[in-house]
Amino acid sequence: MITVHHLNNSRSQRILWLLEEAGLDYEIKKYMRDATTMRAPQALRDVHPLGKSPVISDGETVIAESGAIVEYLVDTYAPALKPEAGTPAYRDYVYWMHFAEGSLMTPLLLKLISDQMPKSKAPFFVKPVIRQVAARLRSSFVDPELASLFGFIESHLEGREWIAGDAFSGADIQLTFPLEAAAARGGLDERYPNLKAYVARMQARPAYKAAIERGGAYGIVGS
Repeated sequence: MITVHHLNNSRSQRILWLLEEAGLDYEIKKYMRDATTMRAPQALRDVHPLGKSPVISDGETVIAESGAIVEYLVDTYAPALKPEAGTPAYRDYVYWMHFAEGSLMTPLLLKLISDQMPKSKAPFFVKPVIRQVAARLRSSFVDPELASLFGFIESHLEGREWIAGDAFSGADIQLTFPLEAAAARGGLDERYPNLKAYVARMQARPAYKAAIERGGAYGIVGS
């Protein structure tokens, strides 16, 4: 039995989705973030030293990191969720699997941080400086970088239903979290119709909805 150590409002939601897509039996052990710090509880650190989610247990095997988990589950139990090795679709699959966290999540996290900086509990005379720093970070790097990334994905999706080849794959699942985060607070809007439609297609899948039911209420946060 696969156990998903599931932290609320986290990347582990997409692991539940993958398991539903693959039709695999699994159990969920739920953990709740600290209401003040939004950090995971100590109990999750008892599973993996970093206390991050997602983490899965499969027998004696414990695996962390979304990409590693997706690859393990697809390779071990759901090979239909990846294209045939050596094909152009497979090269796309590998690329977008790494792109999701390697290229897209970093500027999204910086967007979240820069948006939160002016709301920090700082002395009133420091807040103007914080606002200026946050605005400068957004205007000089975050916003242009996100616009470039969104434009790149938008172009790639032109005439495509899924991100790698003609079939839905684990790369689509891996890409979901950052795109949902982008739609919620990262500037992914009507300027990117292909991207908006792509996210809507994923959210309409029965397995996605089943994962939400199993995992509980799902809100997009930055970690």
